[in-house]
Amino acid sequence: MGNVPTTVKHCLSYEQLIQDNPWLRRWLLEEKTVSGHKYPEFVKIVEVGPRDGLQNEKEFVPTGVKIQLIDMLSGTGLPVIEATSFVSAKWVPQMADHTDVLRGIQRAPHVRYPVLTPNMQGFQDAVAAGATEVAVFGSASETFSKKNINCSIDESMLRFEEVINRARERQIPVRGYVSCALGCPHEGHVQPSKVAEVTKRLYDLGCYEVSLGDTIGVGTPGSMSEMLQCVMMEVPASALAVHCHDTYGQALPNILTALQMGVCVVDSAVAGLGGCPYAQGSSGNVSTEDVLYMLQGMGIQTGVNLAKVLEAGDFICSALHRRTNSRVAQAKKKDDAVMF
Repeated sequence: MGNVPTTVKHCLSYEQLIQDNPWLRRWLLEEKTVSGHKYPEFVKIVEVGPRDGLQNEKEFVPTGVKIQLIDMLSGTGLPVIEATSFVSAKWVPQMADHTDVLRGIQRAPHVRYPVLTPNMQGFQDAVAAGATEVAVFGSASETFSKKNINCSIDESMLRFEEVINRARERQIPVRGYVSCALGCPHEGHVQPSKVAEVTKRLYDLGCYEVSLGDTIGVGTPGSMSEMLQCVMMEVPASALAVHCHDTYGQALPNILTALQMGVCVVDSAVAGLGGCPYAQGSSGNVSTEDVLYMLQGMGIQTGVNLAKVLEAGDFICSALHRRTNSRVAQAKKKDDAVMF
């Protein structure tokens, strides 16, 4: 090629290579798509603050405050708001007003308001109070199952089967939860195969969606990926959600990993409220504000108004006399302070 610069020689050689091997261009494009991460265009946010966020509060939160919080969240564009839990007041005193809460909220037409029902008694009480969607909650850890719902995993499945069958008769959709998907406060590491087994059982029983919970927030992107790979061999990604606690600051990275793997549903709590009464050391859920901020920055649609969620977070934190756990809300407050 005489005095042609070396870089030009390389380009000419590449073009000649492509011409001689037409399959190579397609292979390179496919390789780029695989190596680059593809994210969903839309993510459904399931707001769990009014239930999972408040259930561990030591001081009873007034019923009116719970109702006002849900009503504020109903105006944000959130498609799903977990309203309360029909569990025994003996075990979870904070949810003793479940009937008054569910009957007191102003239901928005575009919002679903599922409630937790651990057994037939809870299901019947929920239906009597006007529930139109319920959820059952199991565990991938035997010890946690016995401490959380006072029965073994196999026994819990028998209870859930009864609830799900009765719900099906009434055309009431049922969501499932799997606690301790990335670690247990009593047993430590939980095998991904066990998570997959419990998830599949719930899915096969009739749960339209199963939320995988990092109950004590010990997961990392590595363990999240390993667990999801195992679960997705049994249950499609379209039927899965992730529920991350932020104990070790890994919630957002874990959610990002789940999105990369095809999960399109994320549970979160306004102001990062939460903690499980049966999981010592469990901190709050990942905050809805922080999840929304991340997704907006990625160009992923949610249909949720971040500013209105921030207002709801301000309200509940004021009512609880505490600082928000949302990094976004904290940053916004600092920005506002600087402006004035």
